[in-house]
Amino acid sequence: MITTTYNYQETLAASVKANWRVEDIIGGEKRLDFTRPFMPDSLARVDALDFLSSDEKILLNQIRGYGYLCTFGIVEEFILPFVLDHVRPNLNEDDYQTRALLQFASEEAKHIHLFKKFAEEFKQGFVTTCETIGPPEEIGKAVLSHGPLGVALVILGTEWATQKHYLESIRDDNELDPQFKSLLRHHWVEEAQHTKVDTLMIQALTGNISQAEIERGISDYASIGGVVDDGLKQQVEFDLQALQRASGRQLSDVEQARYRSIQLQALRWTYLGSALTHPNFLATVGEFSSSGRKQIEEMAPVFS
Repeated sequence: MITTTYNYQETLAASVKANWRVEDIIGGEKRLDFTRPFMPDSLARVDALDFLSSDEKILLNQIRGYGYLCTFGIVEEFILPFVLDHVRPNLNEDDYQTRALLQFASEEAKHIHLFKKFAEEFKQGFVTTCETIGPPEEIGKAVLSHGPLGVALVILGTEWATQKHYLESIRDDNELDPQFKSLLRHHWVEEAQHTKVDTLMIQALTGNISQAEIERGISDYASIGGVVDDGLKQQVEFDLQALQRASGRQLSDVEQARYRSIQLQALRWTYLGSALTHPNFLATVGEFSSSGRKQIEEMAPVFS
């Protein structure tokens, strides 16, 4: 049984206070600066690619920034129906719970809108097209075919990962494009409340289920991680092709092999490893399944 100090009333109040509008943070004079990096190197890992010029590293960094927001947009597209499905059976139980969950869903819809607006601006300003995995509907369908506990764990881990990325790597990096950084800051401030709501959802999901159902949830979580990892391998190839188009040169076979090795681990850390190792995520899992926490900890080194 999960014990937490979070509650729906306080989380709702914090979400309302932190609320912002898409129109206030993108568009007009608020433009991306394509002369600057978008991502911290702890996530992009372009500096290790010493066969790239400084200009090529900036290009790859921005490609990774585009992929970062597009990927989280995909995640939020399956979070939205998941949260709505969770709130529907409990509409008459607790007004604060209903409002907090609907606020959660509304903010995820807003984030999807924000990331689409970003993608439009990026496509207008970047030197080439960049492909991303998808379509989102198919990825969402694959994820939501798993049980609700497994899906909720993926969502919670992803939310804690975004917190880790912003607080440890993005917030104090003054080399990053201020506009891209602003988008991440506004996303972070609302996701901080989403970690609480999702913890409360997992508390509800694990409150009255058997050990076998818990084990199935952990297994589903690992299975979804495998789906994500397959997508990351494809994204590495998309990014490589985009880099070669943007730079106007073909990397050698040796350079391509090194690129794939470094960038696959970079993507794995960004989307999987930083979630699997987050202490708050592990603590939540450990409260309802010590064996599940151990299993996740054993998975983590592959994605670091």
